[in-house]
Amino acid sequence: MSAATTAAAPGPGGTTSRPVWALADSWTMTRRELAHWARQPVGVLVNLVFPVMLLLMFTYLVGGGRGVPGDPTEYLVPGMLALTMAFGLEATMLAVTQDLGKGVIDRFRSMPMVPGAVLVGRSAADMLQSVLSLAVMTGVGYAVGWRWHNGAAAALGAVGLLLLLRFAMLWVGIHLAMVAGRPEMVTAVQILVWPVGFLSNVFATPASMPGWLGAVVEWNPMSATATAVRELFGNPGGATGSWAAEHAGLLAVLWPVAIIAVFFPLAVGRFARLSR
Repeated sequence: MSAATTAAAPGPGGTTSRPVWALADSWTMTRRELAHWARQPVGVLVNLVFPVMLLLMFTYLVGGGRGVPGDPTEYLVPGMLALTMAFGLEATMLAVTQDLGKGVIDRFRSMPMVPGAVLVGRSAADMLQSVLSLAVMTGVGYAVGWRWHNGAAAALGAVGLLLLLRFAMLWVGIHLAMVAGRPEMVTAVQILVWPVGFLSNVFATPASMPGWLGAVVEWNPMSATATAVRELFGNPGGATGSWAAEHAGLLAVLWPVAIIAVFFPLAVGRFARLSR
């Protein structure tokens, strides 16, 4: 093979632009993750059904959103949509640790591919499942009486904030998975998701809580997203008049961006060190 032919050979090191190969490799890794859905549909179904069960339980049994003017369902459903963005992270973390433990990552390193494509493929598949979860939860919420009132543009903005929160939490999960290193450690790490999810205004207004607890809850990133989403949907928000509540839309952007700014480079750096 001539030197000219070698220089033009396809791959990340060839003359074809590196971004094109990065996209191609990332799409290949995304297809790999989607193929796992077909072979292991139970995990996907569990991630879809679990938040639906919680929504129905808090709507008809426990009673979320009580004390809010109007239909409590309109307070509860947007909060549950925000909480849904925290569910399923353990599946992502488990997949990452299993790839590490089985040597799959080592095999990928031996191939002529962009190293970060593995993480991008994993995150892209997760985001697709998050979109599916939101669609299912929106349909169930509509069935139990929830409605949005501010039009399609505001509703799409709310969905964008929800997916931004998910993307931020996803990189936290990927980083923690690589730190944990082993599937058996994922159970211990994923417990951290629950305090963040339930120490929020998803089910109850901060005004109904003790003063110190309500202040903590209002500054929770999930509370900011839930409040902003309620405003965009035109649902009651149980506003307390605090700075955090009045600027929930701003915090719903700033919190995820700050989380991504911290954990994305940490995850990429950790992955790069694994390659050495």
